[in-house]
Amino acid sequence: MQLDVAILGGGLAGAALARQLRRRLPDLSIGLFERDDDGGFKVGESTVEIASNYLVRRLGLGSYLYQNHLPKNGLRFFFDDEARSQPIERMGEIGTDALPFHASFQVDRQRLDRDLRTMNADAGVHVYTGVRVVDVQPGGDGVPHRFAFEDGERRTDVQARWLVDASGRARLLARALGESRTDTGHGLAAAWGRFEHVVDMDDTGSASWRGRVRNTSRFLSTNHFMYPGYWIWFIPISRGVMSVGVVCDRALFREEWRTIPGLTAFVREHRACRDLLEGASPLDAMGYAKVPYGGGAFFSADRWARVGEANAFSDPLYSPGSDFIALENDFTTELIASEIGGATKAELAEKVALFDAFVHFRFDATLLLYRGLYGTLGSYALYSLKWDLDIHAYYNLWYQAYALDQHLDVGELRGQLALRGPVLTQMANFSRLFATAATRMRGRGDYFSDNLGVYSHPLRAIDFVAEVGRPRPRKQILRALSAISNVTRARVIDLLEGNTVAREPWPLGAYMLERDLLQEANP
Repeated sequence: MQLDVAILGGGLAGAALARQLRRRLPDLSIGLFERDDDGGFKVGESTVEIASNYLVRRLGLGSYLYQNHLPKNGLRFFFDDEARSQPIERMGEIGTDALPFHASFQVDRQRLDRDLRTMNADAGVHVYTGVRVVDVQPGGDGVPHRFAFEDGERRTDVQARWLVDASGRARLLARALGESRTDTGHGLAAAWGRFEHVVDMDDTGSASWRGRVRNTSRFLSTNHFMYPGYWIWFIPISRGVMSVGVVCDRALFREEWRTIPGLTAFVREHRACRDLLEGASPLDAMGYAKVPYGGGAFFSADRWARVGEANAFSDPLYSPGSDFIALENDFTTELIASEIGGATKAELAEKVALFDAFVHFRFDATLLLYRGLYGTLGSYALYSLKWDLDIHAYYNLWYQAYALDQHLDVGELRGQLALRGPVLTQMANFSRLFATAATRMRGRGDYFSDNLGVYSHPLRAIDFVAEVGRPRPRKQILRALSAISNVTRARVIDLLEGNTVAREPWPLGAYMLERDLLQEANP
């Protein structure tokens, strides 16, 4: 079999890429090879704004998503007391009081992956399911890539001009290249399962509690129950099924959580979660003892790419997985289009280096949101400040740039990469600030003191939501970044000192040099 593009893996990353390539380059011969017949149950149901923009704008799936999946009512966070004993209406909450301005979705991954494969087959992609890919031999210097796939007793050899690994944690290309996973320094484990007949949180609690969010649907949110060192999710999939899982520092992980009884028992240790599971029926459970990992290059001038989880994975807290799929698929499509369109190897290599550096930058930045910071999760007073900073950066920098396709503009991309060092340094400075604050609050015993009976809107720190996706002057973006940096630093210091005083703002550049953000002097 001779193909222009062979995609190893027909889950969300691979199937989305096949559709994107078919829409952009309809004359290519594309093969999609998937091991599972029906896709199976997968996590990754929650999409955020970049991924949703990609699914609607690049893949033309807007009406499909609204008709077959669920609109998402943002990320929502609940905060408990130290004994984990509070009913949900007493818990502190960060969450929307209306459907968000920018759309996102809760998807049934089994259905979405399967439907995308059907769409691809109908569009002329060669889709093979229930097959096993073997003997992957990466090409180079004009030599085609080779592999075979087995369908029962039948074996078919394949040559492909481009090879894309979308095989997830199987990492078929990495194995063929002799590469091992790299340690991110972020030790996490996770377990999850599906439940039917979970209590509808929109039909529980008091009228005043429901009215606090103007009776918007909390059920449709990605709901996080936050505790020091771990969090528990409740994500509606569709058709009466709820995804429930826990992500934790690896030292807290219990092997029995991979089983239905073990997972159910742990989740039920928390009063609010136990109330939601009253009368629920578990369907399955599974888990990973190690969640994050790093890898090598995402793209190569030897005409291969790795998308989805085939190279690296960070942390599921803010649902970034499908955002990375959007970026990686966009870059892969651009590289294939350039090479097919006649780009020289040197021109291709230049784009490969640029795209690869940017995805590594995004991966490193994403890790800095989480690594060493799970100790902050259980305190509303502290985590709400961290959330304000994180969501502000997401909208102001990352989503803004993606919505305007700045990641596909070589000049814009070089400009963003020029700030890689300063941006990562600023994030590391704030990481140390939050970690220090969490340690001090635990030490003096007021970590949980402000957790109950409080509510804040998740976009309270953002006054430009409606402008995201429209051209905004760079000065405006930098001013917003400077303002949120100063506000966050001042409020964390106020939290630790127990008072509120006016503090002279620092220039933005001061945050981009390694320093202790608790120092008072204006640098």
